[in-house]
Amino acid sequence: MSRPVGRVLTLLELLQSGGTRTVAELAERLGVDGRTVRRYVHQLIDLDVPVESVRGRYGGYRLAPGTALPPLMFGDDEALAVLLGLVAGRRAGLTPGGTAGATAGETAAAKIRRVLPARVARRLDTVLDSLAFTDEPGALPVPDSEVLLTLADAVRHHRPVALRYTDRRGQRGDRALHPYGIVAHAGRWYVTGKDPEIDEERTFRLDRITSARPLAGGSFEVPEGFDPADRVVTGFATAAYRYEVTVRIEGTVEQVRARLPASVAGLEKCAPEREGRGGGESWVRAELRAERLDWLPPLLASLDRPFVIERPDELRGLVAEFAERLLSSARRHRP
Repeated sequence: MSRPVGRVLTLLELLQSGGTRTVAELAERLGVDGRTVRRYVHQLIDLDVPVESVRGRYGGYRLAPGTALPPLMFGDDEALAVLLGLVAGRRAGLTPGGTAGATAGETAAAKIRRVLPARVARRLDTVLDSLAFTDEPGALPVPDSEVLLTLADAVRHHRPVALRYTDRRGQRGDRALHPYGIVAHAGRWYVTGKDPEIDEERTFRLDRITSARPLAGGSFEVPEGFDPADRVVTGFATAAYRYEVTVRIEGTVEQVRARLPASVAGLEKCAPEREGRGGGESWVRAELRAERLDWLPPLLASLDRPFVIERPDELRGLVAEFAERLLSSARRHRP
């Protein structure tokens, strides 16, 4: 670039790539002398870009944290990576909400897309045209970005927060929480921690939190070894539902877990089943909760392993009916 403005933008891109850049290195990359490099640095500083000088043998210039986000310079591959990440995040429901019904991801993508060179835009369109998604965009509600940032800060600094929350029945209320961690799972965001009023662990969906604010004073300690992701996933299997189901299954924990993930059932080894074949084999007890039972017979059939239903009795009848339907279909002949 021959124009000074172009060289200033190139300087910004070099500094944004990370690390400390010496004056000699910058001068060589820009095709100017050291004095001109210093002048360009001062022009960036005048634009509120936080450039700081580093003294010493390996000194030079580097970017520092500032009070506002400076202009960002992306290469072709970087721009494509950012835009594809935003598209995938939006489709997966992992982009926090923005204002006026749009998401922050949508507005960020629009800003980048508007200034893409034509050759890069064509590459992006080629990729997007070849992609297929299993979910429609916006199929899942997204959390508010301010709620997400407030909770993330509370998690990091162990600060209690007050939440305004709407539960699955549509009832609104205020909750206090000691947030231990934030988890993204199956297209949704969750915060898990302890409710100090009832002294129990709780998990809340972020898209149901309308406001979050830190409480003045106080702090808390996260229990040693606490795993937020594991707590959220196992919480699905132990949530309060209409039916409590217990089934003994022949096989190892690893074999059964391949079909029954932690979000569906809790597993533990149990004594071998003696009422039939395989008395010496390994057996596992699976415990899960469900609002309905009709989806369990196909799931149990997919295990392709002997099992014994301990509870509830209604499940035995549903499994028997399912088996009869399969047998009837197997016996049918093509006309």
